[in-house]
Amino acid sequence: MGRRKKLPLLEEVTIENIGAEGKSLARVDNMVVFVKEAVPGDVADLQVFRKKGRYMEARVVKYHRLSDQRTDPFCDHFGVCGGCKWQHLPYDRQLHYKEQQVVDAFRHIAGVEIPQSMPILASDPTTLYRNKLEYTFSNHRWLLDHEAASDAPREHTNALGLHVPGRFDKVVDLETCYLQGDPTNQVRNYLRELALEMGLTFYDHRTNEGLMRNLIIRNSTLGEVMVILSVQFDVPEVYEVLEAVKNKFPDLTSLMYVINPKKNETLYDQEIIVYSGRDHIFEQLEDLKFKIGPKSFFQTNSYQALKLYQVTREFAGLTGNEILYDLYTGTGTIANFMAGGASRVVGIESVPESIEDAKVNSTLNGIENTSFFAGDMKEIFTDSFIRENGKPDVIITDPPRAGMHAKVVEQILKIAPRRIVYVSCNPATQARDVELLARTYKVTSIQPVDMFPHTHHVENVALLDAR
Repeated sequence: MGRRKKLPLLEEVTIENIGAEGKSLARVDNMVVFVKEAVPGDVADLQVFRKKGRYMEARVVKYHRLSDQRTDPFCDHFGVCGGCKWQHLPYDRQLHYKEQQVVDAFRHIAGVEIPQSMPILASDPTTLYRNKLEYTFSNHRWLLDHEAASDAPREHTNALGLHVPGRFDKVVDLETCYLQGDPTNQVRNYLRELALEMGLTFYDHRTNEGLMRNLIIRNSTLGEVMVILSVQFDVPEVYEVLEAVKNKFPDLTSLMYVINPKKNETLYDQEIIVYSGRDHIFEQLEDLKFKIGPKSFFQTNSYQALKLYQVTREFAGLTGNEILYDLYTGTGTIANFMAGGASRVVGIESVPESIEDAKVNSTLNGIENTSFFAGDMKEIFTDSFIRENGKPDVIITDPPRAGMHAKVVEQILKIAPRRIVYVSCNPATQARDVELLARTYKVTSIQPVDMFPHTHHVENVALLDAR
């Protein structure tokens, strides 16, 4: 076997920009170099660790000059935890690069002419904005530099926090997280200390052993809080923990648990059991209330969700006479939000529990012109379905990050609604789908919305009108 070729060290390279997936980029000898954690304007030595045909990937090994675009991160866990990778960028620069990401995707992937992009809608607040967080128990705590260098015996290696990027088995033990408001930090820290005090085992992702697995906390702008504890076994200690949490935090709206013996953390196929309180919490947008269960999908930034749906409603341009289809409707949030402006709204979603929530949300708000259907989108969105439910005048589609299946795109082209409003959390796959639709539709507006401050993620709403 031949000796592996040594990859180069690139000296005093100036970081020029930020590209897709939040990676900074530079150019060396007509090669693009992608770099994590650097900021445009930094001058650094870069060690290449991967080389492809037209690009390289590298890590910073030495900074010669720091960019004036940098700012001081506000979290002690920055650089280790994968939660907020852009804290070292001022928020106005974050918005600039997110807006650029959307425009570049449409120009270079979709290859379509777009109108002037409307300025990205900034998030307010920029911290404590998430309404759902999932923390992981692990017996493989990520050691800080001073811990790794020390020979002193460690009391334990357990952690409750967020995964280290790229390491499924390593977790950063969090003391304070700025992603979600109180009582999240108090609940998480109390559970960790309680589990340690009781001598409970933390999960081992390599061997699928250990009692304590996950902690999910959901909240709403109405002040309601749901806590879900995921454990490996049904043993008496679980109920001791739940009772202690109930007594420590008596104002919790919902305290639930799940026994999950599987090797993955997905809970959609598991029974989630109420220990105390309700099996749901409520969120409110404008004058509408939405029921959110433990498996419900809801935009994770409620403050920005309202702005996102208001843009979607404006783009749809409803007059009250239209049949509106809401594809990938989730818990029917958009469908119910739009129902007051349409003659009829039809929502389709693959998760049956979400469809049941969507129906409940319609009933809860006295909405009578919605119909919801559960099933695989490419299988249910057929000619016969259209005949039974009416040809849509307007389609709203809000697919997962992978975008729409090709069959769904073809069906949209076939039935030819006069207007499509495409909501996406991934501008790249959105642009790919828009390219397929471009032979029949013209992009007339795009509106980026920042749902996730201090990350590279950006939501975008695109309006496509029939040519």
